[in-house]
Amino acid sequence: MSSNIRVQRICQHCGIEFTAKTTVTKYCGDDCAKKAYKKRKKEEKIGKSDQETQAIVAKPFLAVQEKDFLSLEEAATLLGVSRTTLYRMRKEGALAFATIGRKKVISRKHIDHLFNPEP
Repeated sequence: MSSNIRVQRICQHCGIEFTAKTTVTKYCGDDCAKKAYKKRKKEEKIGKSDQETQAIVAKPFLAVQEKDFLSLEEAATLLGVSRTTLYRMRKEGALAFATIGRKKVISRKHIDHLFNPEP
């Protein structure tokens, strides 16, 4: 059973006007359909890759949030500042470090106290 429907459409891939034989036709031909499919698959792969990258970037930040004592690098990551800024805050008395061997450690409570000072 064939249809006598003829509908003027515009190809969603190349933008050329064509006559479609069905109401659901999106592309002017097989070439445009294949190119659109490849483009869709490429965008899906890029989207998946972007999500994986975001997860990798967020992972160190989430790990830092769970610790009670932080190194200078971790504290800088958590606060979004440089190590130099942390040293400046120590000099001003806003932040206290503890030294264990050669490593400087900051208590998470001190960092929380910066944002929620107790009366």
